[in-house]
Amino acid sequence: MIARRLETVLLGLAALLLLALMAVTGIDVVGRYLLNAPLSGAFELTELMLGALVFVALPLVSRAGGHVEVDLLVGALPRPVQKALGVFAAAVSAVVLCWFAWTLFGMMIDQSHEGARSVSLGVPLAPFAALGALACLASALFGLLRELSHD
Repeated sequence: MIARRLETVLLGLAALLLLALMAVTGIDVVGRYLLNAPLSGAFELTELMLGALVFVALPLVSRAGGHVEVDLLVGALPRPVQKALGVFAAAVSAVVLCWFAWTLFGMMIDQSHEGARSVSLGVPLAPFAALGALACLASALFGLLRELSHD
């Protein structure tokens, strides 16, 4: 139940980020080429929103099982071995994603203490690192749950 609510929130946030990216790009293009007045900070806004979008989408891809998999020989193995390999791969992925989350959490603390901000617009960077850390944790959890509940 909580996973479904989190999925709904992430889908909504991803949609909002996509709409915002389209709006920033549209306003910048119209301003640049028709009015000779580009949107100030458009490149930086695009960078920040695209990074956020990637992190928001990561748990959704894990929940849907949409990551790239190479399973050339797995189909030839007995079903219990296939299941064990799937659980092993999900566990390795979860460990790596938790390490990413730990690293991003440390980065968030550093950026928060240093008051790190983007160059042009002065947007605080710590919340983006926090978003990345939480997204990696959610992705690890979704991937494990998907594999453990998969028949």
